[in-house]
Amino acid sequence: MAYKPTVGAQMSSPNVIPMADIMLVLLIIFMVVTPMLTKGVSVDMVTANTPRDMTDADKDDAVIVAVTRDGKIYLGNTNIQKEDITGQVKDRLANRLDKTVYVRSDARAKYGDVVAVVDEIRSAGVDQLGLLTERSHTRETPPPPPNNGKPSA
Repeated sequence: MAYKPTVGAQMSSPNVIPMADIMLVLLIIFMVVTPMLTKGVSVDMVTANTPRDMTDADKDDAVIVAVTRDGKIYLGNTNIQKEDITGQVKDRLANRLDKTVYVRSDARAKYGDVVAVVDEIRSAGVDQLGLLTERSHTRETPPPPPNNGKPSA
C-alpha cells in the first residue's frame, strides 16, 4: 500500500494582502506623476467671480502663452523671447482651423508685460484671444447698481 499524505484544512477566503500592497504602490505612483501632467508652466492665475469656461484650452494642441511673475514668457513649455512670439505663434497656427491663442498670466505679473505679449500675439494675425483665469472660491454677489438719487419704482 502506498503512502498518502493527509491534506490539512483548506482556506476558502482569498489572501488580499498582496492586492492591498499593489494598490498602495499604484496610489503612490499616481500621486507622484499627477503634478507632472500639467501642461505648460505653472503660474498663479488671477481669480474671477464670473469667468467664462474655455474648454478648448484643455486640449493637447491648444496654443498657450504663459507670462510668469518675473516677466518670462513661455509658449507651451518652451521659454521664448518677446520678439519671437509673433513668428512662433504664426508657425503653430499655420495649418489649423481654430486660430485661438490662450494667455495664462501670473496674478503678480507686470501689466505692461502681459499687454506686450498680447500685442505680439495680435501682430501674428490672431483674432481670437483667450485670457485664462481661475474661478474664485468665494461666492460674492455683486453690489446693486447705484440709482443716482432716483426713486425706485
